[in-house]
Amino acid sequence: MASPDDSVKHFEVRQPNLLSEILYDEYSINSKEFKTLIDLGAIFVNDERQTKDGFVFQKYVIRTHLSPRRYNCSYPWKSLVIFENDFCLVLNKPSGIPSHPTNDNILENALTQTSLAKNIPLFVTHRLDTLTSGLIVYAKKQSFVKSFNVQLQERTIRKKYVALIESSKKLPKRLTHYMNPASGRPKKLSDTLIDGWDICELEILEQKEISPNQSWVKINLLTGRTHQIRSQLSHLQAPIVGDTLYGAKLPFKKDSIALRSCEIEFYCNDEHLKFNISEEFTSV
Repeated sequence: MASPDDSVKHFEVRQPNLLSEILYDEYSINSKEFKTLIDLGAIFVNDERQTKDGFVFQKYVIRTHLSPRRYNCSYPWKSLVIFENDFCLVLNKPSGIPSHPTNDNILENALTQTSLAKNIPLFVTHRLDTLTSGLIVYAKKQSFVKSFNVQLQERTIRKKYVALIESSKKLPKRLTHYMNPASGRPKKLSDTLIDGWDICELEILEQKEISPNQSWVKINLLTGRTHQIRSQLSHLQAPIVGDTLYGAKLPFKKDSIALRSCEIEFYCNDEHLKFNISEEFTSV
């Protein structure tokens, strides 16, 4: 198998054959490796994800993620569900696992694993970073996906987070920055408006010093950009503990940063729902 630095391969089929045979000839992928890649959804033909072996014709283009990123899924998924009704489900997502399928792995994520555990289809409504733990809402019906998206657009959903940060200085009550919409990581922010950049806003509801260089903070997230909390706190020289991508020096738990989605409020069929989990961190 290829190294991660050389893990995505594209080529045009020269001779028609079974997909498994073509990949064996091209990359020496054996039957066990092929099954793993197919199960993870890491093989594409003409940009269409493949779920089983089959005949591939000449000049078709195969893209193979030879070293898809793997995630630990050994969690009691049913017991992590803290609420469900006919329309939605609220999960306490562990850190270290994506909240939804990724480009090279459709199996090892919280949505798919919860779907399998409950034996029901679930749909994405919003996302949490892989390294972030806590409350996430999945839809059981497409009608709720639409409703939730409308609530997000109208900013009627309330999401609160807690974090440990590498700073004891007092943070402003409200943070407003502008994020470069480009897909790169880490995210780039500006203190002033730049045309085409996305506004990022959050409120610091509470802050407690827990050591000379560390604080606990509670955050009200007002806009929901990718890596928003992480990048905004880092921009103030107060990165989240364990978040090395954004400049953290202090370690946290493996495959985790000290950031948790601890509270969420939304409407489901005109019913107001609100959920909370622990705001404390047991290990630093």
